[in-house]
Amino acid sequence: MTTPDSRIPRFHLAMPVDDLAAARRFYGGVLGLTEGRSADTWVDWNLRGHQFVTHLAPRRAEGVRNAVDGHDVPVPHFGLLLTPPEFHELADRLRAAGTTFVIEPCVRFEGRPGEQWTMFLLDPAGNALEFKAFADDAQVFAV
Repeated sequence: MTTPDSRIPRFHLAMPVDDLAAARRFYGGVLGLTEGRSADTWVDWNLRGHQFVTHLAPRRAEGVRNAVDGHDVPVPHFGLLLTPPEFHELADRLRAAGTTFVIEPCVRFEGRPGEQWTMFLLDPAGNALEFKAFADDAQVFAV
């Protein structure tokens, strides 16, 4: 468990969702995030010590996509950098939950600086998420 002082600065990100019950099932049930404070129109989640908030809002139109190493990456998106074992554990968990991937778990930039496992999926409100794991964490910002 991440403690408040172990990751400074922490980020706060608020994302629109159109169904808080579906958000709870996905973020709490499928991804396993701990729920924090909430109201009728929002829920706080502990995203590895960061404050991620789902706010009830109308559904948005699908965003744009950019080509990255042969895949059409949805923009905007957010996610976490994981260790390779965490990445594969999450990929297995998502598959077991019947998740449809925008981009299936795969290796990107293979054999090049920044080689990484990556996967993209949508939450129930259509927000794009990316989870990735670098082969060498020292290359997160490699050029």
